[in-house]
Amino acid sequence: MVRQSPYTKLQQCSGLLAILLITFLAAALGSLGSINAPAFYLQLELPSWAPPGWLFGPVWTVLYTLMALAAWLVWRSDRIAITGRALQLYGIQLVLNALWSWLFFAWYLGAAALAEIVLLWLAILLTLLWFKRHSNLAALLLVPYLCWVSFATVLTWSIWQFNPTVL
Repeated sequence: MVRQSPYTKLQQCSGLLAILLITFLAAALGSLGSINAPAFYLQLELPSWAPPGWLFGPVWTVLYTLMALAAWLVWRSDRIAITGRALQLYGIQLVLNALWSWLFFAWYLGAAALAEIVLLWLAILLTLLWFKRHSNLAALLLVPYLCWVSFATVLTWSIWQFNPTVL
């Protein structure tokens, strides 16, 4: 049985736009830390399995869209008093996501970026588990994000190990 949202259609559309805006604002803040990423990435010694630099933009665009849709599904499922914890975790992982780009690409702090991405991974997992309490679909929409950040964690570690004088 599908629960009826406590919000009107107009409120739901406004909520979706607000969540998309917040999510892509976090993406934009992270991308400011990645301005030199294309050139920097080419200078790094990379593992053979590292993806080409051009792939990151399209992947992150899809992931941010899925993340925003997941957050919207949670938000619209219940009143904010009930979904508050799940959405707080969503906000925390957005901040951690944006911070990683600064640590790695702007400040060249490989060890800190690695520690931070592990915290990000844990925050995503907690967010996914809290989202599941409100919407199974919302939790499923975060699975590709968790998988990509799992891959990115191993990639971060590998690049840091291959480039100790740079990172």
